[in-house]
Amino acid sequence: MQKLRGYLTTYLTVESTPYFEDKTAYIPPSLAGPILSLGGGGPDVEEAIQWMINQVRGCTNCSTKIDVVVIRASGDYEYNRVISAMKGVKSVETLVISDRQQANRTEIVDKVKKAGVIFFAGGDQCKYIRNWKGTKLESAVQAVYAKGGGIGGTSAGAMIQSEYVYDACASSEKGIETRDALEDPYRDITFTYNLFKWPNLQGTIIDTHFDRRERMGRIMAFIARQIKDGVSRSVLGIAVSESTSVVIDKSGLAKVIGRGAVYLVLGDHMPEVCQPRTPLTFSNYKIWKLRSGETFNLKNPPKSGHYYRSVKRGRIDYNPY
Repeated sequence: MQKLRGYLTTYLTVESTPYFEDKTAYIPPSLAGPILSLGGGGPDVEEAIQWMINQVRGCTNCSTKIDVVVIRASGDYEYNRVISAMKGVKSVETLVISDRQQANRTEIVDKVKKAGVIFFAGGDQCKYIRNWKGTKLESAVQAVYAKGGGIGGTSAGAMIQSEYVYDACASSEKGIETRDALEDPYRDITFTYNLFKWPNLQGTIIDTHFDRRERMGRIMAFIARQIKDGVSRSVLGIAVSESTSVVIDKSGLAKVIGRGAVYLVLGDHMPEVCQPRTPLTFSNYKIWKLRSGETFNLKNPPKSGHYYRSVKRGRIDYNPY
């Protein structure tokens, strides 16, 4: 996305007049969420962002409008143009928050708290965690969710929403991919826990750019680590392909929107071998593959419709896709 002209480029974006309506006697609407939207990276699924806005305002074709805030650690302001053209948007503002000092600024925190929808752009999840975890910004985002708002994100902005987060803080800029993760599930693989605490994403780890970068083995290793390290007895991976989003309503019903697939990968027993400097062995992951329009209840997962794949000495036994 190219940077728009006409914006004041300080640590936050000051919107030009076309993105705001007259705020005289404006009373914020009650919000109908909370809801979540998780994008897999690549081209954004605008339909998923519009779904999130509609769910929060409680209607599809009505006069109710809400404020949207986009958060990122670096980058441009193109989301302002895209989101301002959607139905039900009163204002949209991008906040570029690149350090902890900014994440604790009163004026930034107040802007976030007043929003109805928060959207995290893609980027580097390690920077997001280092800059934002434990700050007033983190609390402000949780306050938006608590009042019935919507929280969305794409790529790294989606990955930070799960309870268990692969933070990429110990690896190179490119991160760890499938081959290295399966060969040694401990080398340069670190996690952060509970950046946010979304009830419908407890017990989950999210990965993105999934099909394009062939990350099935990577998320399998991430799941095995949580179980082996005693974090949880059961972990659900939510793996989202590019040009695809998972939207989750307040009841925990997840729906796929977009061109690609979403994979739900469940590890529910102790791996046979998961230790440093040793290839992973973990039998019988349960995998559900969902296409656009299909749904999955995160609070009450189905007992059927899955297939099994195993990892033996660092190799997946059959094509997992």
